[in-house]
Amino acid sequence: MQQRCQWKRLKALSRPKKKTVEALLASQEAWAAANLENYPPRPAILAFQADPGRSDDARRLAFLMALRIAPNSKFALYYQPDPTGPAPVGAALPHGAVNTLADQTVLGQKFMSLKVGETIAPLNVLASASDEPDYGLDINLWSDSPSDWGKVYGFGALPFGNPALSYSTQAPFHMGFMHESKVLLLAAPFLKRTFPQLRAHQYSTLSALAFRTGHAYWGWRFAGLALHYVQDLTQPYHASLAPGDSTFKLIGANALAMAGLPGMKDDMVVLLSNRHLALEKYQSELINAAVAAKQDTAIEKSLRNPEKDRSYPEWTDRYLRDVVAAQSSSAGPQLVQTLVASMPSGYVSDPKFDFGVKESSINLVSELARRDPADRARLEATIADLLGNFGAHSRNMVRGILRASSQP
Repeated sequence: MQQRCQWKRLKALSRPKKKTVEALLASQEAWAAANLENYPPRPAILAFQADPGRSDDARRLAFLMALRIAPNSKFALYYQPDPTGPAPVGAALPHGAVNTLADQTVLGQKFMSLKVGETIAPLNVLASASDEPDYGLDINLWSDSPSDWGKVYGFGALPFGNPALSYSTQAPFHMGFMHESKVLLLAAPFLKRTFPQLRAHQYSTLSALAFRTGHAYWGWRFAGLALHYVQDLTQPYHASLAPGDSTFKLIGANALAMAGLPGMKDDMVVLLSNRHLALEKYQSELINAAVAAKQDTAIEKSLRNPEKDRSYPEWTDRYLRDVVAAQSSSAGPQLVQTLVASMPSGYVSDPKFDFGVKESSINLVSELARRDPADRARLEATIADLLGNFGAHSRNMVRGILRASSQP
């Protein structure tokens, strides 16, 4: 099945159905105010209004600012080629054509240009777009960010992380600590200020609208954007502040830091980062190795296993919180035990080692091949289970979007 690209760089997004888009964005704001705890209302001046007299560029800017995403977001017409498919045709795009962040070619991403009217498979649109929120859409949206838009968006100051590091400013939109203990949330109420539910709702309802109004390409593209936030929350390090650490340890570390003794807190932060990065690097290496070898491993089978889909309820606005985040948060402690037992201790148990600094020189597949096969098998089984959830929740969300848009 193929779909045609129908819009150019998002300029015509609201031209055919301006009033419909205006109504949808208003309904999104009403939904967020009614359903999201600690939701910061969108300033009235940012509300999208249908104005036939303004230019395409002005309309595009108004749309992005009504969503409260970075107005310099590229939204280029592009796709990432399937590494298991035929060689891509057409012109390659540079990193900066699709991404406002620093060059990340170390990740091995390839971007191919699309032209208006060119056909492309929906799955390729969906998969490519599911990576796109990491390309700068949620960067510098805070009042203490070094951006003009952060000053007017109304989200307040960055709740956690360093506002001077642009990539860290997206974290509150890609993480959701929805199942922490009441004691921890009382001690650290800023943890409630996370917004993946907002983004999932915004893009999923835009997807359904695009399908209903005959814009199939953007239906799949918005669906892919929405999927990113669901898929992020299948990762326990996105759904829990500190997997494996007790509430009292977290509160104690923070109390010591406030008293001028930050050592314990700093060590915890390094270990969390190291474990998070090591897990994601190892699963990426496993998948890439399977692709290169043309192998169908347990991970690939788990990712596409449809039997798991039916073990979860149908998609609703509560699914991301009540199903995805709850499951991921509860999986954290066991995951930590498995990581610590399976990985070299220097990578996941030594706060003096910074995995992120050394990551590009580390090959975890090679290193773990020399370790206890039973430990490695447990880690890979855990990864396969996590990615099975990733696949099932992704498909259930797409079903929900298609159901809402009356698509088969």
